[in-house]
Amino acid sequence: MTQYWIELASIMAVFSFAIVAPGADTAMVMRQAIVHGRRAAILTSIGVGVSLMFHVSYTILGLGLIISQSILLFNLLKWLGVAYLVYIGVQSLRAGRVTLDAGVPDASGKALPQTAFKGFALGFLANALNPKPVFFFLSVFSAIVSHETPAAIKFGYGLVMAGCLIAWFVGVSFFLTTPRMRAAFERASKWINRASGAVFIAFGLKLAAEKAG
Repeated sequence: MTQYWIELASIMAVFSFAIVAPGADTAMVMRQAIVHGRRAAILTSIGVGVSLMFHVSYTILGLGLIISQSILLFNLLKWLGVAYLVYIGVQSLRAGRVTLDAGVPDASGKALPQTAFKGFALGFLANALNPKPVFFFLSVFSAIVSHETPAAIKFGYGLVMAGCLIAWFVGVSFFLTTPRMRAAFERASKWINRASGAVFIAFGLKLAAEKAG
């Protein structure tokens, strides 16, 4: 049992840096909090966490190794991710100023609410359509976790990681939706949409340049 606690502590020591490092997930949650509000940002955070379990699950099952060794599968996943990030980026660039508590503006400038499913799906897809976690989990699990560690324990490691990731992004969501921060971001929402759109497109282009292995 002590071995498992040591493995978990080692994994979290590495993963803690990955959690706070800015990336497409962070940009997505921040934009959701600023543009759509706390509820949408929390749902997106949960989507990111569930997606992490998706990566952990297929890594444990051995599919991650297959993807990492297949140029075709890697490129298919990569270009799906690129297309998704660029699409989100373009949508952000086209969005105007947000003036109500939640939603994106329609043609009249009035904000429209975002469904719970869409909020969740945005977070899930932003993470799921990124091949980089394949290599992250393969390298971490290969270097730290023993081959003799039961799959159930490895899955438990993944649950802890997902829980910490969700907690981090929920914290970010709450911070960005405090009344003072909310008012400040609302005033600058037009430029925030443009900046976040550029960030998503930049992450998409960066992903396009990624190579397998």
